[in-house]
Amino acid sequence: MSNVDSSVLSKEKILDAYERISHYLMKTPVHISTTVDSIVGKKVFFKCENFQKTGSFKARGALNAVLSKMCQGENAKNFAGIVTHSSGNHGTALSWACQTQSIPCTVVVPKDTPFNKIESIKSYGARLEFCEPNPTSRVEVAGRLSEKNKLLLVKPYDDYDVIAGQGTVTVEFLQQIPDLDAILVSVSGGGLISGISVYAKSINPNIKIFAVEPTGKRLGKCLENKKRNLEGKEPTFLNTRAEGIKTEMCGELTFPIISKYIHPDDVFTVTDDQMIEATKFIFKRMKMVIELSAGAAVAALFSDKMKNNYPNLKNIGVILCGGNIDIDNLPW
Repeated sequence: MSNVDSSVLSKEKILDAYERISHYLMKTPVHISTTVDSIVGKKVFFKCENFQKTGSFKARGALNAVLSKMCQGENAKNFAGIVTHSSGNHGTALSWACQTQSIPCTVVVPKDTPFNKIESIKSYGARLEFCEPNPTSRVEVAGRLSEKNKLLLVKPYDDYDVIAGQGTVTVEFLQQIPDLDAILVSVSGGGLISGISVYAKSINPNIKIFAVEPTGKRLGKCLENKKRNLEGKEPTFLNTRAEGIKTEMCGELTFPIISKYIHPDDVFTVTDDQMIEATKFIFKRMKMVIELSAGAAVAALFSDKMKNNYPNLKNIGVILCGGNIDIDNLPW
């Protein structure tokens, strides 16, 4: 089991984050569906982060990072603003968070980022910089801008302030539904599932946290081998239409946390077709707009693996992580 330093991430740190950010954000609702319950044979509770500010859970981590780093201490004097790299939702969230504090923000995005997410970032006044569509280019361009323009780099998931902010989803969720047996969480870089795991396991050590990934990520195998990078190669983006979870590797900070709390057998792998069908189901039957990243968790809920491997679970939480889908270019 990996050790996680409680001085940088703990239940108390997440509660501090919630106190810091809660009056800026929505306490997102929990929706239910008797149709879903009958399909899966369990009570299912959907935590609707698609209704959060900027359309995703990312607002939590971004705002906590901005308030922690730039509104306290010497950083406000030493840096001219903030820079990040993002495939969309984190960039939008950080732009919004910076706008609330009148802090200049620069966002590095891949050239193939969906138009709706580019427009969303711009709407909060951020400066956009484009990079090649691979993780290395994102990091390099953001690092170069940070050094050149004296900007504080806030990473999208490998940052303890960001992770603590994401963990506040569970502060609310377990207040709303205290007797959850498990939570399904879509995984990209791992910030959301890390924050959720730390807080949820501190409240209920027996709660299961399920990781949901697109085909090709191989998180289960990484956890089995205790290796974040199985082949020691350059990171890439996965070939998935769910751009919000296309990061191949979890982060250097998040992987040890995931290794501590997530069993390799509790990783669900879903295809793009399964995500699309699950997303369409939520559109049609629950009348909610979600993106494919959120549809991934729904697809795992409907999977044979859930039915066959976890028959004794009664109350399952599903994080609908975002709703920033391109309505003018739906993926079906």
